[in-house]
Amino acid sequence: MPDPRRASREKAFALLFELSFQPGESIASLLEHAVEGGCPPAADNDAPADSLALRLAETAAAHLEGLDEIIAGRLKGWKLNRISRVSHALLRLAVCEMLWFDGIPVGASINEAVELAKIYGDADAPKFINGVLGSIAREMDG
Repeated sequence: MPDPRRASREKAFALLFELSFQPGESIASLLEHAVEGGCPPAADNDAPADSLALRLAETAAAHLEGLDEIIAGRLKGWKLNRISRVSHALLRLAVCEMLWFDGIPVGASINEAVELAKIYGDADAPKFINGVLGSIAREMDG
């Protein structure tokens, strides 16, 4: 059985990725456009995943500036506007989880972001994301 949290993260990532092309749009509006565009709504048995996905995406969208400050402060030799949209969305999602979702272990947030980077990012994305998130996690522990 697929992990419902993984499905939620993937949906939240898709919304945050889309937000990078349509800054200023609400998550609800992006979700509405996705359904209108032919993305089917989830089945009823997927409702908890959709609820978490929506909370993740909306929380991240409400804190984009703060998330970007945290991420930018950990980029060694990179500027935030130079990283891929995929990596940026995954970093925003994972940092959001790490800061505001107490029920999700930090290690799980990092691992899931790395796994999604393996699917959607380029060959260097998983290592890059792991490094940035690891740096943020160490500071949170300290």
